[in-house]
Amino acid sequence: MKVIAMIPARYSASRFPGKLMQSLAGKAVIVRTYEATVNTGLFEEVYVVTDSEIIKEEVLKNGGKVFVSVEEHETGSDRIAEAAKAVEADIIVNVQGDEPFTKKEPLQDLIAVFQKDVEQHIDLASLVHPMKSLEEIENPNNVKVVMDNENHVLYFSRAPIPYPRNKEIDTTYYKHIGIYAFRKEALLAFTTMSMQQNEATEKLEGIRFLEYGKKIKMVETPHKVVGIDTPEDLVLANELWK
Repeated sequence: MKVIAMIPARYSASRFPGKLMQSLAGKAVIVRTYEATVNTGLFEEVYVVTDSEIIKEEVLKNGGKVFVSVEEHETGSDRIAEAAKAVEADIIVNVQGDEPFTKKEPLQDLIAVFQKDVEQHIDLASLVHPMKSLEEIENPNNVKVVMDNENHVLYFSRAPIPYPRNKEIDTTYYKHIGIYAFRKEALLAFTTMSMQQNEATEKLEGIRFLEYGKKIKMVETPHKVVGIDTPEDLVLANELWK
């Protein structure tokens, strides 16, 4: 089973334009993320997938591999699917470009899902982390996941689900961590599936896989993801790096 990693990397970002080229302890954020992914030792190949010449040159200058996307893409899954067509792989792990503190253990757990899935029932795997505070649960930027008894996804939402009508039940709410591992054929199928109402409403691409009957397995992880979405996040990341 050949496992590779792809890191979608857009230069523009609504909340923090050019964030992937910002300096994190002397190197661009995207380079730090690439190096962290390579250093896990889990992947036969790691690619940054970008439409930006600036990001391309920075990654190449630091010894990385780059796939330059030609088409316009609405989602990160679409972007890496274009690159996946040209690459031999069984499992493709999508690592977010703004997560330079990427760790080995959660990625290893994702890959293990497919190693154990002998009959190949699982199309995708991803990560969840339990949320504790009401503020976290009610924040629409934290995507909530409802799962069945085998941790297969029933639904994603920005709303607090399940709705706590019975206040006496101590319900655990799970936050989706947006690192996906795909079977290659499931990733390529994504580009042939049109967006439906639920995905368009929530703006969550994971819903598209569910609406077309794909099976998504979630793995609970104790590791919190440290992403960089704002200039303030970058300041904190530099402090954390020290």
